[in-house]
Amino acid sequence: MVNRFQQFIKENNLFDKEQTILLAVSGGIDSMILCDLFLKSNFKFAIAHCNFHLRGEESNRDERFVREYAQKNNIKIHVKDFDTYSYMKEKGKSMQVSAREMRYKWFYELLKEEGYSYIATGHHIDDSIETFFMNILRGTGIAGLHGILQKVNLVVHPLLFTNRAEIVNYQKSNNLEFVEDSSNATTKYTRNKIRHELIPLVKEIAPNFDKIVSKEIERFRETEVVFRSVINDAKTELLEIENQTVKISIEKLKSYVPQKIFMYEILSDFGFNETTINSIEDALLETSGKQFFSETHRLVKDRDFLLIVKNKPQNINQYLIEESQASVYSPIVLHMEILKDLQYVKIPKNKEVAMLDFDKLTFPLILRKWKKGDSFFPYGLQGEKKISEFYKNLKYSILDKENQWLLCSGNDIVWVVGQRIDDRYKLTKSTKTIYKIELD
Repeated sequence: MVNRFQQFIKENNLFDKEQTILLAVSGGIDSMILCDLFLKSNFKFAIAHCNFHLRGEESNRDERFVREYAQKNNIKIHVKDFDTYSYMKEKGKSMQVSAREMRYKWFYELLKEEGYSYIATGHHIDDSIETFFMNILRGTGIAGLHGILQKVNLVVHPLLFTNRAEIVNYQKSNNLEFVEDSSNATTKYTRNKIRHELIPLVKEIAPNFDKIVSKEIERFRETEVVFRSVINDAKTELLEIENQTVKISIEKLKSYVPQKIFMYEILSDFGFNETTINSIEDALLETSGKQFFSETHRLVKDRDFLLIVKNKPQNINQYLIEESQASVYSPIVLHMEILKDLQYVKIPKNKEVAMLDFDKLTFPLILRKWKKGDSFFPYGLQGEKKISEFYKNLKYSILDKENQWLLCSGNDIVWVVGQRIDDRYKLTKSTKTIYKIELD
């Protein structure tokens, strides 16, 4: 395996032997095989270990193991503790996304401070196949079909020449120690479901499926090179910058076929998701003035151009939700959906989901905190009730009151988020369109 490892690095020009590489080491089997191969190849490297404190004593056990390994083999090591839960709360992101963002931010800081050339991870062929399936399930363009690339900017994946079975055999043959992450066994996470349930099922149908998928992934990589060349040419042709405003000629855009593909690849760079981009495409034939928002940018449909500018900072006391938005991630995470085919709609019995009569709402909706004198008409209760009294009945503490968000339409409170909607905005027999909003 050592020779194949060295050959893979050379053929894919991952790094030079004179360069020092920063290895992301968890203590699991993949990262420990990566360390062993680096040692046996006499490559220059250091270790970076992240303690996210998500698994109690097990997280500390992993840290001790990696520290002892580094000391035993005289390898320079960097260890960092992360307050993962605080970051999740602040950013409104999932545990896995938060952990990824934090560790790579730190890795890049180490590269700059210590002079390392690249970050190396222990991802292998099976990881690439799992990523392939994850991207398909999420919905993806061609970029999501190539799995994990051998080299992306300053991150390299030197184990993409081998698979999980070979890694296990190598570990046993060389009697290499590692620690097992107990969370790898659970099917709580999508990747683990794919690993433990989907892939074994597919292998029953096609025993050599991993070789087939690996070959297809390689074809997708080659196809993407061509695709990216075409997209980059289109961006050069379509994007004009004028006084910090990006202008896209609607006439020129319509000449690119298929239009939706080009729009997605161009507008996703500005944070717009597929749902919003579909709405933008529909708006090309409408009158001027319609606006669309991503987390970072605002797009205005002008007569002849799509105009894109960075979002201006909002009043910290309130946040606007436009009709076209599918999600917001600050100050809390909300997902919105407009439902018109009511025949198949099921009303969830979940306080974290609000089903409102769309035609009664006035956009933009306002997300804000409680103000003195606020009142609403709680669904299921008779008459008007002050928000302060509603909070009192919920036995809210001062902090609970401070952390509670209200969703408003004009001057009306339509949802005490995660608690109760306003009776005036409930669904009735005359409701034609539902505005579904879900707290994540």
